[in-house]
Amino acid sequence: MSRNVTFAPGEYYHIYNRGTEKRSIFKTRADYDRFLSLLYAANGNKAVHLQLQGRTLKELAGTDRGETLVDLCAYCLMPNHFHLLIREKAPGGMSKFMQKLITGYTMYFNKRHDRTGSLFQGKFKATHASEDTYLKYLMAYIHLNPIKLIEPGWKENGIKNMKRAKKYLYQYTGSSFPEYAGNTRVESAIINREALPDYFSTSKEFIAELGEWLNFKVEP
Repeated sequence: MSRNVTFAPGEYYHIYNRGTEKRSIFKTRADYDRFLSLLYAANGNKAVHLQLQGRTLKELAGTDRGETLVDLCAYCLMPNHFHLLIREKAPGGMSKFMQKLITGYTMYFNKRHDRTGSLFQGKFKATHASEDTYLKYLMAYIHLNPIKLIEPGWKENGIKNMKRAKKYLYQYTGSSFPEYAGNTRVESAIINREALPDYFSTSKEFIAELGEWLNFKVEP
């Protein structure tokens, strides 16, 4: 499958892909943890050997990756797909980062779950966030994805339990929401918040922005 997007330094892209035949790509907590570790380890021009330098993000966080390939601004891991918001830093950085990430995770997943073949649905997909309005929208779209796990039709029907939805976002460990909401975790090492325009100068502004989207309902 061809990709009609040309990556350029300084530009932002929404990167996403799902499991082949919409199958789960994260079956256990360890699977999520390995993908998070690879988000960190794959983003550098130096090789990182997980067998020698550690397999968990906590072990890898201090590893010298060399010069980072991309600025990873946001992420969300869902049971059968993932979303990333990335700014290209240097020519070829995006492709190299994604190749290391996808190859590393597929090798891990196939070995752990005793399977062979492709894990993902063809090449990763990409859209260019060429305007501020779209880039800001992507921050909400990516971070609100987990709501679909507890209220699948919330965009069409609205949120039935707002308190539960907001609590779920705070507790969901597979996204960068906690960092933008003001928390500090070992996962904070994965993203570079400074690479984004100053849309949300405080965590309060970020929460307020996402709250507006949570209250959004598609008109019939």
